[in-house]
Amino acid sequence: MSNREVQILVNRAGGAAAAAGGSLTANLTAAFAAAGVNAHVRLLDGGEMQQAVREAAALGRVIVAGGDGTAACAAGVLAGGAAEMALLPLGTLNHLARDLSIPADLEEAARLAATGAATAIDLGRVNDHLFVNNASIGLYPLMVRHRDGYRKRKGWPKWLASVPAAWDALSRLPHHRLRIDMGEGAMPVVTPLLFVGNNRYSLESGTFGTRATLTDGRLSVYAIARRGRMALLWFGLRAMLGRIDWTRDFIVLGEYASLTVHSRSVNAIDVGLDGEVRRLRFPLRFESVPGALRIVAPSKGN
Repeated sequence: MSNREVQILVNRAGGAAAAAGGSLTANLTAAFAAAGVNAHVRLLDGGEMQQAVREAAALGRVIVAGGDGTAACAAGVLAGGAAEMALLPLGTLNHLARDLSIPADLEEAARLAATGAATAIDLGRVNDHLFVNNASIGLYPLMVRHRDGYRKRKGWPKWLASVPAAWDALSRLPHHRLRIDMGEGAMPVVTPLLFVGNNRYSLESGTFGTRATLTDGRLSVYAIARRGRMALLWFGLRAMLGRIDWTRDFIVLGEYASLTVHSRSVNAIDVGLDGEVRRLRFPLRFESVPGALRIVAPSKGN
């Protein structure tokens, strides 16, 4: 970037951002000063981020600080446009930053955001909603609903609220009756969790839950086989250890450019999108949107 002054849009509720407290602005300013850039820091609530990104797009590069929800919000504004996005990973999990090898160290991330080059990556879309990581139906959005309830009632951080929320979701263990069409006709599926990832998520030991690329123009689709609570917990443990039984654990598994999900029993359903939950109407039309977002990331040679 040629400008020596930049604007940083910070989701003040992001995990690392909230933990930094009153020192956050000073830390960000110092990190960008080390890169030779004067930073103007704007601390925003989640509801203010979309409009702030829209206004900042005129600068050519929008620097946002937060987690995957913040990244998805910014991507929804910038997708298909000329403006680039730079991401400072100040959320709780920071999956997108990890898969793009964006440094967790603040000073290194600031230097990359200020001086690095942008590359085009794919996004996923379901109906009118874009996602940077994944979308899901079933256990995960239910867990998020419970987690947000604990955070609101008790003031707990996201990671702590996730523990009882996961147990609450498992205690209900919904099994959704869906029909999934991947281009060859709709097939009936009964599953506690349908997961649709933006590009391929690894299920192998050592790389579980990561993506080697975000540029293949594909969606990874996993529907877990119907099972009881203890069997589902055992599946989760085996998955993290890379000991999945491919023929028994999944009823749908593959990579597709698009798919459509139908239901005969309900008109709408909760869908988890990058850690946020949206109520969407059926049919759910999923598709990969190749090269939709220009984002600053380390070069392949680094």
